[in-house]
Amino acid sequence: MKMFVRVVLAVEVAILAVSAVLWDSLDFRIYRLGGGLVTEGTRLYTEQIAAHWYTNSPVFALICSPLAHLPLTVARVGWQAASLAALVWTCANVLELAGRTVTRNTVAVLVAAAMLLEPMYHTFFQGQVNLFLMALVVADVKAVARGRIAGIGIGLAAAVKLTPGIFIVLLLVTGRIRAAAVAAGTFAAAVAGTWLVAPDASRVYWTGTFRDTSRVGVTYISNQSPFGMLSRLLGGHPDRVQSWYPIMSVAVAVAGLAIAALWARRDDWLGAVAVTGATGLLVSPISWAHHWVWVLPALVLMVRNGHRVAAGCAYALFVLSPLWWTPHDNTSREWGFHWLITAVANCYLLSGVAFLVYAAIGLRRPRGPQAPRPVIAREEPRYREPAEVA
Repeated sequence: MKMFVRVVLAVEVAILAVSAVLWDSLDFRIYRLGGGLVTEGTRLYTEQIAAHWYTNSPVFALICSPLAHLPLTVARVGWQAASLAALVWTCANVLELAGRTVTRNTVAVLVAAAMLLEPMYHTFFQGQVNLFLMALVVADVKAVARGRIAGIGIGLAAAVKLTPGIFIVLLLVTGRIRAAAVAAGTFAAAVAGTWLVAPDASRVYWTGTFRDTSRVGVTYISNQSPFGMLSRLLGGHPDRVQSWYPIMSVAVAVAGLAIAALWARRDDWLGAVAVTGATGLLVSPISWAHHWVWVLPALVLMVRNGHRVAAGCAYALFVLSPLWWTPHDNTSREWGFHWLITAVANCYLLSGVAFLVYAAIGLRRPRGPQAPRPVIAREEPRYREPAEVA
């Protein structure tokens, strides 16, 4: 088994390495070009980059500015290597939150399985930032579970892309006031510091651009948010949803955070982080398929709780990603309601809703006496090889 896992992981890493050298990942190219424009007035948001609008925060553009001074291939290879490291770190932290022993073998198994998930390989394909954000958030949640100072990672992730800000609310509703204050302070410091360096870009972004969904293809099939689904159902017209959608977002946020807080009250921070991650995807008006990397802690939670069949079905869904099998060519075949096709076209969204229901029902069941305690009570070596069996 160990040899099989190592071979699979080696093949995955080799494919990633080759593609990092040869494939010009669009989103990473935009990040790099945006990093070179962040201090040049308002150009970051008033001019298109590589035929696309820049939609991330000026904080992220400033972070990416050193990449603009590196050769594209060198920068991209380094980015993808760091993304892989972020995934490994996240897998180790998720296993700890699950109460599992962290060894090189268990981490390798989880990483190899995770890289087959469409949100993961889509993230690598596009050169996206998702794995860094998840790593920062999960590391902070683990620190909270240990009773240590936390919040910097969540605050920085929220400054880069607003959606992780929902974890600041999680800290508040679970009574982790100090961690919430640190996260909010980190967010404010990152925004203020960037404003000093790039005032024009910051002004344009924070005075309206950050909430302008017209700069992206809301109705594109990859947008697996309720806003995207409703826009497709209503004939591809986001304007028909825009006025009342915030009410739905608030309702989903309240329900999801209430469930997450109850998991945290049980000292089960894996459940809390998985539910909050799913809630953030359902609240955001834009949740591209590659944003759904939060399926990782959700799958680990289901496996840990003994629901392996359900986890296997969810895993197959996110590996096969059948949403791409449905019409997505901006024609009448995509708009409106088409029964099974519509369900498949919105399968990530529906799975996210199903997971929140699953998590809510799971709160009614007391933890079995044999179940591992998910809270980490003491510092232990991150990697331990299991003892050899004679």
